[in-house]
Amino acid sequence: QPRFNALLKDDKHYPHLKLTINEPFPRVVKVRRIERDGALYFGPYLPASLADQVLDLIQREFRLRPCSDEVFHTYRRKGRPCLQYQIKRCLGPCVEGLFGRDQYWEAVRDVRLFLEGKNRDLARSLRERMEQAARELRFEAAARYRDLLHVVERLGEEQKMALTTEVDADIFGLHTDGRRLALYLFTMREGKVVGKRDFYWEELPPGDLGRFLAQVLVQYYEAGDYVPAEIVLPCAVEDRRLIERWLSAKKGRRVRVVEPKRGVKRELVALAAQNAKLAFEERFRVRRPEMSQVLEELARVLELPRPPQRIEAFDVSHLQGTEMVASLVVCENGAMRKSEYRHYIVKTARQGDDYGALREVVHRRYARVLGEARPLPDLVLIDGGRGQLHAALEALEELSLATLPVAALAKREELLYVKGRAEPLVLDRHSPVLHLIQMIRDEAHRFAVTFHRRRRRQRDFASELLAIPGIGERRKELLLRNFGSVVRIRRATVEELRPFIGEQLARRVVEHFAASRPSSEPETGQLEFGHWSGA
Repeated sequence: QPRFNALLKDDKHYPHLKLTINEPFPRVVKVRRIERDGALYFGPYLPASLADQVLDLIQREFRLRPCSDEVFHTYRRKGRPCLQYQIKRCLGPCVEGLFGRDQYWEAVRDVRLFLEGKNRDLARSLRERMEQAARELRFEAAARYRDLLHVVERLGEEQKMALTTEVDADIFGLHTDGRRLALYLFTMREGKVVGKRDFYWEELPPGDLGRFLAQVLVQYYEAGDYVPAEIVLPCAVEDRRLIERWLSAKKGRRVRVVEPKRGVKRELVALAAQNAKLAFEERFRVRRPEMSQVLEELARVLELPRPPQRIEAFDVSHLQGTEMVASLVVCENGAMRKSEYRHYIVKTARQGDDYGALREVVHRRYARVLGEARPLPDLVLIDGGRGQLHAALEALEELSLATLPVAALAKREELLYVKGRAEPLVLDRHSPVLHLIQMIRDEAHRFAVTFHRRRRRQRDFASELLAIPGIGERRKELLLRNFGSVVRIRRATVEELRPFIGEQLARRVVEHFAASRPSSEPETGQLEFGHWSGA
């Protein structure tokens, strides 16, 4: 989805990308005004730099011409392409015979699907063309389609078509701590943001939030002269149809009150909610606590001898007991130390035995720490509940580390199980202490799942590689050793493979993977650290 700015200014035109399908050889350019000229417009892109990033991606991967009409016709008269063609950032439509009009418009259609966010349609089309090229032994074309397909699948959901129709809408978002509330409104007129307002309540009245919001809408539009065609809300309101009829009568034509669950309108509501949160914090001067204060509070909650400067967290991941792995992540003074992350392949536990896997990994970790005389953490955090906590404690007791503080945070209920306590702790959901340990727990989970998926991909790829006639265990290991990863083997050209397996077998490998769906890159993930960013 286009990322919308959390601090929109009134009357400012944000950048769009314009696809000039009204020209013989269309291009994509960045503009700040939408005109009725037969072109397609996508956006808005916020921050503005995002438009430049998407434009660069289009020129790098799809290679539509970036030049003006004047430059285009200059090189057409010269009969040779410019530097952009030489560096593979343009298809060279300016030179007749270099790249046909039909082929160029095929790329234009791909770009349109890309910008409209129709990734499934684009991926299906690219895969069909890739397979066709492979059947016709056009390996270079098949490789290009394969690379484009990889880009499309990696990016996932992309930019959506902007609200370019002349629909007037009011978009509301809110933020509340249960007692106070900030409501943010921005108005769109003819597809452009033209205004913003915020409202505050020091003390919410008792009752349902939907009922309160319904009362606010009635008061707001009763006092004003203008009613938009559409009112977009963050949640359902009481008597929605009654309010719609009243607003429609006031306007003299139909008015819709909607609570979108997905799509661009939902993104706009999310933007308004971000603005409401910022306004809430500014109005009520919400201060985020210093990390030292959070760690001191964590020590108090867990009855630790000192604030836990170093926290080590574990999680186990598998699929129905197969490819069991575990993760270790490290947090020092509230910042994640990625250089100290470790992953483990579970060796002795039975398939699907989460407790046994956790017991094994915790034992391996701290047996090594003791053997190398390294300092122990101030707190061990486990992703799980009471059973996982006991498994970790058993491993530590075997190493005579029974005094090491251990806690386990269970998902969904967010109950905190602590060694020595009969009942779990229930922390306030707004507590910075809970936010910190949730962030660490979730990072351990992400790291374990990422490693598990990579192991599965490697296993599946190895099986697929062995299915190619002429590739046995020895050649498979040779390729993995020299290319370093399964993704690189998939992307390799005949020239790159030839030194290791010969010309004929290299062509067979390239043809095989050109006709099959490419693997995705290993997921790196983007952490959401709540109040604090990890190092």
